[in-house]
Amino acid sequence: MSADFQDILEIKKVLPHRYPFLLIDRILELDIENLKVKALKNVTANEEFFNGHFPEFPVMPGVLIIEAMAQAGAYLMIKKAKKEGVEENFTVLFAGIDSAKFRKPVVPGDQIIFEIEGINIKKSMGKIKAVAKVDGQVVCEAVLMAALKKG
Repeated sequence: MSADFQDILEIKKVLPHRYPFLLIDRILELDIENLKVKALKNVTANEEFFNGHFPEFPVMPGVLIIEAMAQAGAYLMIKKAKKEGVEENFTVLFAGIDSAKFRKPVVPGDQIIFEIEGINIKKSMGKIKAVAKVDGQVVCEAVLMAALKKG
């Protein structure tokens, strides 16, 4: 994978998500030709969702881990489309989730690394394999499908 570090300001230029729903902090690597991206999320005790999930045992909700993986996949899909000359503005929307597995809780202080690999990415649809790791251990994995919506 070629290095293509992108900070939060660059991510905001690509993804429409904003606080409190932008769930990736940095793109560590991007390889459009091989359909791969690696992204990072720093999980802090200040995350709003920890107020209710759960105050005595804070655990990052699994659906937010899936959403963060989807955002990294959307970043890859959008960058690929732009590289191929697509000029329209579009949003990447969830179309399906398969084989989601949660292996270990994610807690404040963890740093999640998302490793995303495109299985099949076309102009209007995409399918990715996503893995989330903390300290080299898999905490979540899933196959995600998305659709590109113009406008």
